[in-house]
Amino acid sequence: MNPHASRGRSAIPRTVWALGLVSFLMDVSSETIHSLLPLFLTGTLGVSVALVGLIDGVAESTAAITKVFSGYLSDRWGRRKPLILFGYGLGALTKPLFAIASGPLIVLGARFADRIGKGTRGAPRDALIADVTPPDIRGLWVAVIPAALATACVVFGVEEKRETVVRTDAAPPIRLEDLAQLRRPFWIVVAIGVVFTLARFSEAFLVLKANAEGLPLALAPLVLVAMNIVYALGAYPAGIFSDRVPPGLLLIWGLLALIAADLSLAYLPGLIGAFVGICLWGVHLAMSQGLLAKLIADHAPVSLRGSAYGVFNLATGLSLLFASLIAGLVWDLAGPAMTFLVGACFAALAGVLVVATQNAIVLPPDKQGDND
Repeated sequence: MNPHASRGRSAIPRTVWALGLVSFLMDVSSETIHSLLPLFLTGTLGVSVALVGLIDGVAESTAAITKVFSGYLSDRWGRRKPLILFGYGLGALTKPLFAIASGPLIVLGARFADRIGKGTRGAPRDALIADVTPPDIRGLWVAVIPAALATACVVFGVEEKRETVVRTDAAPPIRLEDLAQLRRPFWIVVAIGVVFTLARFSEAFLVLKANAEGLPLALAPLVLVAMNIVYALGAYPAGIFSDRVPPGLLLIWGLLALIAADLSLAYLPGLIGAFVGICLWGVHLAMSQGLLAKLIADHAPVSLRGSAYGVFNLATGLSLLFASLIAGLVWDLAGPAMTFLVGACFAALAGVLVVATQNAIVLPPDKQGDND
């Protein structure tokens, strides 16, 4: 139990609300496009599902690699907002490219540029939120899921914490000296995130599953709309729980929700079965996404917080590349049901890892709120 829970809870800073709105607006813009891409690629351009997984995986790993450098730069400069603004601005500029795409290479190029924008903003945004959020409500900062408005929100709504440590001595994005400051609990969180991500491949496969069960192309965005509504409604209460219960317990609940989602998508027939799985997927996101980021903030020194998010996102981004490629190959070779069963097996493996290490990732009471 967090000792802060018994006292009055701190107010959620304005910057957290602003970045939550930013994330929501950019996600509306992105998901409108991304929900149609897998069907456009497989139906209109005739590519394989494995190639869809590869395109998504390459795009997300690009974002992950970019986060390493953006996290380092935000620590080096002591400024996070310019990188966040550039990332959201680049994401907004890439959107017209999808509308004119006539082949998979153009789609890959647009996704590549879009994910560079995501990578540029991701680690500095997470670190800034951790900077300005009091430790007793850090689990509440999770974003609740169009593009120009998101950029405007960064300009006018986001303030940096003046006391952020400036790393004038920082050299390359990842130094052995810096890595040595990231202790065992941090690396355990990274390992959990990697296995967790192997179980949570690209959401393009949710769209393909719903379409295979009869959802018309014009209604494909409903897949991500439904998932994100559940995610948004569940993120705030999950954040409250993450401040009050052991993190391992909430991660296990999230993994159980993911296993239930995979089994529903594998075995429940028709569109109803598909949307049951899609909604459960949103439940698992609400329980796990913000919590993993919170654990990174808890177990990384303030002066290395941006870099720590970059390392974490690099590891999980590369994991997502392999997860999406494996899912696409299994889909082509053995069908959708086996794809989701493989995902459930990875989720079970992640659960075993969480159970085995949950005591190591709990911050001692005398260290809560003090990870300098």
